[in-house]
Amino acid sequence: MQFVRVESADQVATVIIDNPPVNAIAWPVREEIRQALDQLATDDGVRVAILTGAGEKIFVAGADVTEFPPLDYQGGLKRQERARAWWDAIVAFPKPLIAALNGHALGGGLELALACDIRIAASNARLGLPETGLGILPAGGGTQRLARLVGAGQAKLMIFSGEAISADEACRVGLVEKVVPAAQLLSECRAIADKIIAKGPVAVRLAKEAINEGLSRDLNAGLDYESECFARLMDTEDKNEGVAAFLEKRTPVWKNR
Repeated sequence: MQFVRVESADQVATVIIDNPPVNAIAWPVREEIRQALDQLATDDGVRVAILTGAGEKIFVAGADVTEFPPLDYQGGLKRQERARAWWDAIVAFPKPLIAALNGHALGGGLELALACDIRIAASNARLGLPETGLGILPAGGGTQRLARLVGAGQAKLMIFSGEAISADEACRVGLVEKVVPAAQLLSECRAIADKIIAKGPVAVRLAKEAINEGLSRDLNAGLDYESECFARLMDTEDKNEGVAAFLEKRTPVWKNR
């Protein structure tokens, strides 16, 4: 692939977006990101994926703005239909996906981070959705996922003003889970991945599924889905192994089934 490379070690894959100068996610880049994640989704040797950008200043700066001038209403709908399928595929990646924000995450870059499960930011990162300054709005899930994550008021402040916030402020409002020095970013993400790997893989996968599905339903329907996922786990070898290991005071040996 031209714009994306994947490095794997010890059940963790790092997907690196490398599209100088700002790692913009034009369509060819998006296609390579999806191709990489599709391959990792079926790779039994990978339990967790980390998504980051090449370089030290920018995670992803957003979409390619040159795509917008030719669009009219029908073109906008067609573009969004194609884009929606791509964003849905990122969210549906079945394994934990950690966004390692090595620098600025702006526009589509922040939306890409929002589509991941966990966001860890380098202290030099800034996060924002500047689309209203271009006369458009963040349509890669920005108006929806950001509001669900940080609340409607904070989302409106960021989107209406178009102003980026610091990594520390992003952590304060719940947009990122942790801020670390840039030099420690990937090692911190790896440490989180190792903690996840130590847990039951089927349980982690179904927990992700339950959380994501629950966010799109009302509370009662979400609780019903949670119960269904719990019941599915009762028929797994990993449940038997995990309980036995706990009672026997030993480390479980997961079978992923």
